[in-house]
Amino acid sequence: MLKPQRSVLLRTGPKPKIEGDPHPADQHVGRQIATVRVQSDVSQAQLARSIGISFQQLQKYENARNRVSASMLYEIASSLGVPVGRFFEGLPGNDERRVEARPLPVDERLDFIASAEGRRLIEGLVKLPPRVRGRVSSLISALGEELALLDAKRDNETAGESPPAECKTV
Repeated sequence: MLKPQRSVLLRTGPKPKIEGDPHPADQHVGRQIATVRVQSDVSQAQLARSIGISFQQLQKYENARNRVSASMLYEIASSLGVPVGRFFEGLPGNDERRVEARPLPVDERLDFIASAEGRRLIEGLVKLPPRVRGRVSSLISALGEELALLDAKRDNETAGESPPAECKTV
Protein backbone atom coordinates (compact mmCIF):
# COMPACT_ATOMS: atom_id res chain seq x y z
CA MET A 1 0.00 0.00 0.00
CA LEU A 2 1.35 3.42 -0.95
CA LYS A 3 1.54 6.27 1.52
CA PRO A 4 -0.03 9.51 0.42
CA GLN A 5 2.59 12.13 -0.41
CA ARG A 6 2.75 15.26 1.70
CA SER A 7 2.81 18.56 -0.03
CA VAL A 8 5.95 20.61 0.47
CA LEU A 9 5.86 24.35 0.91
CA LEU A 10 8.58 26.10 -1.02
CA ARG A 11 10.16 29.09 0.57
CA THR A 12 10.47 32.01 -1.81
CA GLY A 13 12.26 34.42 0.54
CA PRO A 14 15.60 34.17 2.30
CA LYS A 15 16.01 31.45 4.88
CA PRO A 16 15.51 32.83 8.39
CA LYS A 17 18.64 33.07 10.52
CA ILE A 18 18.82 30.41 13.17
CA GLU A 19 22.14 31.59 14.52
CA GLY A 20 23.82 34.90 13.96
CA ASP A 21 24.99 38.08 15.49
CA PRO A 22 23.04 39.34 18.48
CA HIS A 23 20.67 42.24 17.91
CA PRO A 24 22.31 45.64 18.52
CA ALA A 25 19.75 46.39 21.25
CA ASP A 26 20.71 43.18 23.09
CA GLN A 27 24.38 44.11 22.78
CA HIS A 28 23.68 47.61 24.11
CA VAL A 29 21.66 46.34 27.08
CA GLY A 30 24.36 43.77 27.90
CA ARG A 31 27.09 46.45 27.82
CA GLN A 32 24.98 48.69 30.02
CA ILE A 33 24.46 45.89 32.56
CA ALA A 34 28.24 45.39 32.69
CA THR A 35 28.86 49.15 32.93
CA VAL A 36 26.42 49.70 35.80
CA ARG A 37 27.69 46.59 37.59
CA VAL A 38 31.33 47.71 37.36
CA GLN A 39 30.44 51.29 38.35
CA SER A 40 28.60 49.87 41.35
CA ASP A 41 31.69 47.83 42.26
CA VAL A 42 29.72 44.58 42.11
CA SER A 43 31.27 41.38 40.74
CA GLN A 44 29.48 39.12 38.31
CA ALA A 45 29.27 36.46 40.99
CA GLN A 46 27.71 38.86 43.51
CA LEU A 47 25.10 40.16 41.07
CA ALA A 48 24.28 36.67 39.81
CA ARG A 49 23.82 35.40 43.38
CA SER A 50 21.57 38.32 44.27
CA ILE A 51 19.22 37.65 41.34
CA GLY A 52 19.32 33.85 41.56
CA ILE A 53 21.26 32.90 38.42
CA SER A 54 24.75 31.54 37.71
CA PHE A 55 27.55 33.97 36.96
CA GLN A 56 27.94 32.19 33.59
CA GLN A 57 24.36 33.15 32.74
CA LEU A 58 25.09 36.75 33.71
CA GLN A 59 28.16 36.66 31.43
CA LYS A 60 25.90 35.52 28.60
CA TYR A 61 23.57 38.46 29.26
CA GLU A 62 26.47 40.93 29.37
CA ASN A 63 28.00 39.54 26.16
CA ALA A 64 24.56 39.38 24.44
CA ARG A 65 24.87 35.64 23.83
CA ASN A 66 21.50 35.33 25.60
CA ARG A 67 18.70 37.86 25.65
CA VAL A 68 17.61 39.30 28.97
CA SER A 69 13.91 38.90 29.72
CA ALA A 70 11.94 41.87 31.04
CA SER A 71 11.54 40.26 34.46
CA MET A 72 15.26 39.47 34.70
CA LEU A 73 16.14 43.03 33.62
CA TYR A 74 13.84 44.26 36.38
CA GLU A 75 15.65 42.03 38.93
CA ILE A 76 19.07 43.22 37.74
CA ALA A 77 17.99 46.87 37.94
CA SER A 78 16.52 46.37 41.42
CA SER A 79 19.65 44.62 42.64
CA LEU A 80 21.92 47.38 41.29
CA GLY A 81 19.62 50.14 42.53
CA VAL A 82 18.97 51.75 39.13
CA PRO A 83 15.80 52.23 37.08
CA VAL A 84 15.25 49.67 34.31
CA GLY A 85 15.42 52.48 31.77
CA ARG A 86 19.09 53.00 32.66
CA PHE A 87 19.99 49.99 30.52
CA PHE A 88 18.40 51.62 27.47
CA GLU A 89 20.06 55.03 27.82
CA GLY A 90 21.90 55.97 24.67
CA LEU A 91 20.08 53.40 22.56
CA PRO A 92 19.12 55.10 19.28
CA GLY A 93 15.39 55.75 19.01
CA ASN A 94 14.79 55.41 22.74
CA ASP A 95 13.87 58.99 23.61
CA GLU A 96 10.37 60.44 23.55
CA ARG A 97 10.94 62.67 20.51
CA ARG A 98 12.41 59.80 18.50
CA VAL A 99 15.49 61.86 17.72
CA GLU A 100 18.53 59.70 17.15
CA ALA A 101 20.41 59.62 20.43
CA ARG A 102 24.17 59.61 20.58
CA PRO A 103 25.47 56.31 21.88
CA LEU A 104 27.15 56.36 25.25
CA PRO A 105 30.91 56.34 25.02
CA VAL A 106 32.25 52.83 25.27
CA ASP A 107 35.03 52.63 27.78
CA GLU A 108 37.48 50.06 26.46
CA ARG A 109 38.49 49.26 30.04
CA LEU A 110 34.98 47.95 30.69
CA ASP A 111 35.09 45.88 27.51
CA PHE A 112 38.40 44.40 28.67
CA ILE A 113 37.09 43.67 32.16
CA ALA A 114 34.05 41.95 30.66
CA SER A 115 36.24 39.83 28.35
CA ALA A 116 37.47 36.36 29.27
CA GLU A 117 41.07 37.61 29.26
CA GLY A 118 40.20 40.47 31.60
CA ARG A 119 38.34 38.19 34.00
CA ARG A 120 41.28 35.75 34.09
CA LEU A 121 43.71 38.61 34.77
CA ILE A 122 41.58 40.04 37.56
CA GLU A 123 41.05 36.60 39.12
CA GLY A 124 44.82 36.05 39.08
CA LEU A 125 45.52 39.47 40.58
CA VAL A 126 42.99 38.99 43.36
CA LYS A 127 44.75 35.78 44.41
CA LEU A 128 48.04 37.64 44.91
CA PRO A 129 49.00 39.09 48.30
CA PRO A 130 48.23 42.85 48.43
CA ARG A 131 51.90 43.88 48.44
CA VAL A 132 52.69 41.75 45.38
CA ARG A 133 49.52 42.96 43.67
CA GLY A 134 50.69 46.56 44.20
CA ARG A 135 54.07 45.76 42.69
CA VAL A 136 52.49 44.06 39.67
CA SER A 137 50.27 47.12 39.22
CA SER A 138 53.34 49.41 39.36
CA LEU A 139 55.13 47.22 36.84
CA ILE A 140 52.18 47.35 34.43
CA SER A 141 52.01 51.15 34.78
CA ALA A 142 55.75 51.48 34.14
CA LEU A 143 55.51 49.25 31.07
CA GLY A 144 52.64 51.36 29.74
CA GLU A 145 54.65 54.56 30.22
CA GLU A 146 57.69 53.06 28.48
CA LEU A 147 55.60 51.89 25.54
CA ALA A 148 53.99 55.33 25.26
CA LEU A 149 57.45 56.97 25.19
CA LEU A 150 58.62 54.54 22.51
CA ASP A 151 55.50 55.28 20.44
CA ALA A 152 56.11 59.02 20.80
CA LYS A 153 59.75 58.58 19.78
CA ARG A 154 58.76 56.53 16.72
CA ASP A 155 56.09 59.08 15.74
CA ASN A 156 58.55 61.98 16.06
CA GLU A 157 61.23 60.18 14.05
CA THR A 158 58.68 59.39 11.34
CA ALA A 159 57.72 63.07 11.22
CA GLY A 160 61.41 64.04 10.98
CA GLU A 161 61.50 65.74 14.37
CA SER A 162 64.04 65.15 17.09
CA PRO A 163 62.66 63.04 19.96
CA PRO A 164 61.81 64.68 23.30
CA ALA A 165 64.62 64.68 25.85
CA GLU A 166 63.01 61.93 27.95
CA CYS A 167 62.86 59.66 24.86
CA LYS A 168 66.53 59.95 23.89
CA THR A 169 68.55 56.83 24.43
CA VAL A 170 71.85 57.02 26.30
